[in-house]
Amino acid sequence: MPGSGVSPASRPVFGKSDSAQSSNSCEAVTMAMMTNAASKYKDIISKSYEIKKGSPTIYQLRLTKENIGTLKRMSLGVKNPNKVNKTILLVGETGTGKSTLVNALVNFAMGVKWEDDVWFQIVEDEKKDQSQSQTSDVVVYEIFGLEDKTLPYSLTIIDTPGFGDTEGIEHDEIVSQRLFDLFRSVGGVHKINAVGLVLKATENRLSDRLSYILNSVLSLFGKDLEQNIITLLTHSTGRFPKNALDALKAANIKCARNDRKQPVHFLFDSCQNEDRTEGDTGLKDAYNKAMHEMERFITLLQNYAPQKLETTVDVLNERIRLTACIQNLQERIQCMELKQKEIQQTQEALKQNEEGMKSFEGFTVEVDESYKDKEPIKSGMWGLFFYEGAVTCKVCEENCHYPGCTMSHYPSHCEVMKEGRCTSCTNKCPVADHVKEGYMYVTKTRKVKKTLKDVKKKYEENKAQNEKSQDILESLEKDMETREALKTKTLYEAYDHVVRLDQIALSVVSVSTYVHLDFLIEEMEKKGDTKKAQKLKEMSGRKNKIDIAAIKYLYRKYVSSK
Repeated sequence: MPGSGVSPASRPVFGKSDSAQSSNSCEAVTMAMMTNAASKYKDIISKSYEIKKGSPTIYQLRLTKENIGTLKRMSLGVKNPNKVNKTILLVGETGTGKSTLVNALVNFAMGVKWEDDVWFQIVEDEKKDQSQSQTSDVVVYEIFGLEDKTLPYSLTIIDTPGFGDTEGIEHDEIVSQRLFDLFRSVGGVHKINAVGLVLKATENRLSDRLSYILNSVLSLFGKDLEQNIITLLTHSTGRFPKNALDALKAANIKCARNDRKQPVHFLFDSCQNEDRTEGDTGLKDAYNKAMHEMERFITLLQNYAPQKLETTVDVLNERIRLTACIQNLQERIQCMELKQKEIQQTQEALKQNEEGMKSFEGFTVEVDESYKDKEPIKSGMWGLFFYEGAVTCKVCEENCHYPGCTMSHYPSHCEVMKEGRCTSCTNKCPVADHVKEGYMYVTKTRKVKKTLKDVKKKYEENKAQNEKSQDILESLEKDMETREALKTKTLYEAYDHVVRLDQIALSVVSVSTYVHLDFLIEEMEKKGDTKKAQKLKEMSGRKNKIDIAAIKYLYRKYVSSK
């Protein structure tokens, strides 16, 4: 076309518009890229299924699945026991993109490039609202067969449900128990190289919510893991994350730090699998920056020696036993108060009827008698892994572990059992004396009229067990002394759990144990043990801004759930 200003080489083919020509050109390029990708990833694609066409084409990897106790292990490739393995545990808040990060690690390990225009998923999509966790349980992913190709080692990634989920506080407690289950299971994970604390790079302040998340996460681990905790910042624009790092500084978290005393951190965007349009150089730059950070991260991980999880298992165990011990102590105090009222009523009636005690006839006393009753609770299987119910002792008629024992189908698997006996109930009874069923014991009172013969018969039985003769009042007082001794024993057991946590835990004053400390301080002061009360006050006094803010958030969540 003369005068058009368009060179022959750039003119459109007759009968086709500019847009049609451009579309054909893009399709040709896409087809060429798909052909290259299909050739490069032929074996992997043959073991996957396509879940989305386009740019990039997304495939879901088919994995080998097996169980670790009640948990899942998903494997890509075949393990070579002669190759080095590195294990990373990812923890953090709901919605930070842990699952996306797992997928990015896998694609990096497979050597996927931008120009390949493909993306592989190892984490299966769970169609949930974006505000909810995309991972409903702890899952172990293993990547084998890529050693000495794109990775210098095989990789194990432990993906966890997000803390602070909309399902409530109980959900967060389950996460910690599931990790405990993984770390102590035969065939589970007993060493890790790094804990990846996943946060959004857009965090700009230490909110109460973030304080709660950090407190919940850090209180899981032993002190020996401090230098293995690194920060992985997602949704990053690539700029220096000053606000996020300032928030971490304000939290004063215990973690690995660089030469500038900053938390060791890496930046990742979360857009590698987003739809690509021609000429979108920003998305390509973001992709390449993320993969560059991934390379830095993989290189750092190579220098991290495996850390045994024995201390972390001890921390999780001590927290569970402390909670069970506190519950037992509170129930024991309640029983003592009720029993004391019954004894006082009996004592007063006996003193008022000293003459009548010479004869059984016509003498009665009405008392508020305490007794144990069974009360139904929510129980049974839910989901694939959880079994709700209370572990109770049939001999002591006590609740040894409730709530929280959702991973154990049988009392023998419960965390409060140690060396075949219960660590919680009064008599430390054998496992065989325990059941896990849909009820728990509650202490109630009922009005009962007793004759002097009834009272005397009951306490004569006690007297027969003692070497020296006692009258009824002395027997009553002896009964209270025995109960007080049991209360004291349980109180000091709880104190020992707290001291043990102080020795081994990265953070002893967790949100879950904060209330326990106040309760123990009060009981120690009643006991007159000022030394131990002061020790507990020192522990409680260590709480900083993160602990206080976390407790505020926890309280608000608790109130809103009611």
